[in-house]
Amino acid sequence: MTNSSISNPAIDDFIDASEQVTTSYPVMLPGKHNGIPMFLQRSVALITLFILSPMFIIVMFLLRLESRGSCFFSQDRIGKYGRHFKMYKFRSMYLKTDRRYAEPDPSTSDRDGICKKYKNDPRISIIGAFIRKFSIDELPQLINIVKGDMALIGPRPALAIEVNEYPTSALCRLNGMPGLSGLWQVSGRADTDFDTQVALDNRYLQKQSIGYDIRILLATLPCVLGARGAY
Repeated sequence: MTNSSISNPAIDDFIDASEQVTTSYPVMLPGKHNGIPMFLQRSVALITLFILSPMFIIVMFLLRLESRGSCFFSQDRIGKYGRHFKMYKFRSMYLKTDRRYAEPDPSTSDRDGICKKYKNDPRISIIGAFIRKFSIDELPQLINIVKGDMALIGPRPALAIEVNEYPTSALCRLNGMPGLSGLWQVSGRADTDFDTQVALDNRYLQKQSIGYDIRILLATLPCVLGARGAY
C-alpha cells in the first residue's frame, strides 16, 4: 500500500513490500508485534484516560488562561508501514497569530540530523515548557492508543517531512507500531542524535517482547520525572 504523500521512492518500495522479508532492505523486520498484546494496551490506555481526566481539565484550563486557541494539537504523523494518522498532543506553542510567536532559526538546532530540536524554542509558551519538560503534552496520545494508531511502547511517530528524508537504513522504524514511550525515550530522548535513535528503535523491534515492554514502561516514569532530554 503506497501513500502518495510520501515522496521518497525507497519508502514507497518499502511500504509496498511491508509484509515481506527481502534482501533489498537488510534492516527490514517482519513487523509482527511480539510485545504486550494490543487489546491489553488499549484497555490500559482507556482506564488511564479516565484516571488522568482531572489533570487533563487542569492543563486545559491553564493553557486557555495563558493563550488563545485550542488546548489540543493534532498533527499528521507516519505510523507502521508508512500509514498516516492524526497524533494528538496538548498544545505547547503559541499560535502563529499570537504576537509572542517567533520562528526559531534552523541553524540553531540543538540536535543534528533530520529531526530538529531547540532547547530554547521561542514558539513554546510558559505552560507549554512545563508540560513538555515532564511529557504531559504527550498524554493525549493515549487516545491514539485506544484508537489503534499507536502502542504504549515503540518508535516515536515521525513527521512526513522527516520520513521523506529517511535513508534506507532508517526504514526499520516504519516496521513497528509507533509508541508513546520506547527505548529511545528512556535512553536520552532529544539528547541523542538521529542515527542513535534509529539504532535504538531497531534494537527494540528486534528484541520486542512482553518482558522488554514492561522493562521500558518501568524505566519511563523515572526518565519523565527526571526530565532527561526533554525540551
